[in-house]
Amino acid sequence: MSKRNLTILIIVLITITAVLFGFSYFSKTSTTNTTEQAQDTNFVSQFFPLIKKIIAPASEVTPPADISGFTPVTTQEQPKTKLNKISSIPIAGYGIFMKERFKDILSSPQNTEIETTTEVTPPPTELVPAVKYVDKTIGNIYQTFASNIYERKFSEIVIPNVHEAYFTNNGESVVMRYLKEDNKTIETFIGTLPKETPGSDSTENNTIDAVFLPENVSDLSISPDGSKIFYLFNSSNSVVGIISDTSGVKKSQVFDSPFTEWLSWWPNNKIITLTTKPSSNVPGHMYELDLNKKEFNKVLENINGLTTLASPSGEMVLYSDNNLSLRVYDTKTRESISVGLKTLPEKCVWGKTSEYVYCAVPKYVEQGNYPDSWYMGEISFSDEIWRMNIEIGAGTLLSDTTSVNGVEDIDGIRLSLDENENYLFFINKKDSYLWKLDLN
Repeated sequence: MSKRNLTILIIVLITITAVLFGFSYFSKTSTTNTTEQAQDTNFVSQFFPLIKKIIAPASEVTPPADISGFTPVTTQEQPKTKLNKISSIPIAGYGIFMKERFKDILSSPQNTEIETTTEVTPPPTELVPAVKYVDKTIGNIYQTFASNIYERKFSEIVIPNVHEAYFTNNGESVVMRYLKEDNKTIETFIGTLPKETPGSDSTENNTIDAVFLPENVSDLSISPDGSKIFYLFNSSNSVVGIISDTSGVKKSQVFDSPFTEWLSWWPNNKIITLTTKPSSNVPGHMYELDLNKKEFNKVLENINGLTTLASPSGEMVLYSDNNLSLRVYDTKTRESISVGLKTLPEKCVWGKTSEYVYCAVPKYVEQGNYPDSWYMGEISFSDEIWRMNIEIGAGTLLSDTTSVNGVEDIDGIRLSLDENENYLFFINKKDSYLWKLDLN
């Protein structure tokens, strides 16, 4: 073996020996000094001993105590309630109509690389239920969609203390009734509202073209299609009944009577019902005015405290007496059956098929002279909302208004349904606020 190769072999042997010795030494140190090893597990501290005492392992870091007093707020999605207050102000009346609005659609990404010359397609629209109502205090008109309550002012018209308001002609006409400055004379006018287009809801100062009816109109009702108005007013020693279009121009007399105290209802285009104004100790009567045959026929008679509500078909009449016993009278069979509820027809509304009736029903009826005590505000009710199937005599409780809103008692009046009977609207007699019950 040459001297050079021998030298290389010796160097290799020395290197191997040194490596084995070093490995053995550090392994021994690791097993015999576990405490020190645990303290020096931080990789940075092994190479920078000056900061070894500053940087501790992640498992040993203790977060500082929170002395701010801040408590995180956990938000929880509130369930959608079926009963909701619509108006923010007391109202004199309201009307339901179908209104056009833009559909909510998801926009698809556009391909900017392809140049197109096609015309822009207008956004699609839909007809949905909406409601307009009149501020009882000042006469302003407001509106909102039924599905999404967002109150918008529609017009500014100063008429203090409006007592009654109705909307006709699919929300394009309004009837307002109020007392003149002498606090005796009843003033009634029909106002024509401007037509709306989708996206025009922001307009708040729409003008109203008004036509005044004769002074001291004692009662009025709206035709089912909203195109006409029937009203009563005193003339000499009798009362006259007039049918007018919503412009107040075309008029025709259809009724007159020496008896002047009537309440009217227009259930369909063929008949108008007239019921004597009720009082607890006075026998009441109901008549049917046939507009085609020009006949005036008696339907119900001699019922103390009689109040009535004819069905859209005209074949059924919901009525009650001075005990608030609600009954249904069949004009064909001339038979009467009990509904099993105590309330007034003024607190009810028929479904359009005359199969169902929706009522605000008092949970408790205290002793009183009905309906006088309720009319004069001496007695107020706390209601539940019921739906009755008249054909089979079955009832369904739709809402216990007190347990739903948790705060306010509701004494429901002026009940109405939208066209598809998805919503039930009514006014709380206690404070004149407008409410909506989702029936789906």
